[in-house]
Amino acid sequence: MSLMEHLDELRRRIIHSAIYLGAGFVVAWIFHNPIVQFFQAPLSHIGKSLVFTHPMDALNLDLQASLLAGAIIASPFILYQVWLFIAPGLYQKERRFVVPFMAATVGLFLSGAAFGYYWVLPGAIKILIVDFGHNFTPMVTIEDYTSFFLSVILGLGISFEMPILIFFLAMFGIVSPKFLWKNMRYAILAVFLVAAIITPSPDPWTMCIYAIPMLALYLIGIGVAWWVHPSRKKAREAQS
Repeated sequence: MSLMEHLDELRRRIIHSAIYLGAGFVVAWIFHNPIVQFFQAPLSHIGKSLVFTHPMDALNLDLQASLLAGAIIASPFILYQVWLFIAPGLYQKERRFVVPFMAATVGLFLSGAAFGYYWVLPGAIKILIVDFGHNFTPMVTIEDYTSFFLSVILGLGISFEMPILIFFLAMFGIVSPKFLWKNMRYAILAVFLVAAIITPSPDPWTMCIYAIPMLALYLIGIGVAWWVHPSRKKAREAQS
């Protein structure tokens, strides 16, 4: 394909993705009340509720919660558009990864988001508001809570995509299993830095609880890199 054909294909995929995102938003908006309740549940569990300081805050919360839920609903369709864009540059054998790619990408993101929602967020709220803030009267605004919620959920959801990132880097020969294994000490340092940032408690054991899943994903990524790296494919072809 020429450059203009690539750009035209990219435009088509972006338009289709935007349509799917819009459809997902509409579906989520129909159920925005239970979605917002789910959104606030970690704060409600400690007997607190959100306050707003601007007339638009409540509407913005409904919109942002519906947009996030709509993006999750539309994610398989959007990922399929991403796959359709990169598929022409892959070999026929590599195109069979479309279903595993979509399942793994959605599954890993939801796993990271669930880990953040059910473990990190409640722990952070309890420690920051109940423990450190017990001498004060908390007034958690919609804007601040939304920003904190999205940073935790999206941050962990994206970080759990590490094996998918390694998959593509290894497939195109940018990184190798040997490189990943050799630089594991830097990966461990980076993982613990991220864990230290998102851990609500200064307790090192709690930080380890958050770091271990990310280290496990890095090791899985090394296995994925060994599986798809071009050098292994050339070795198989040479043996055959």
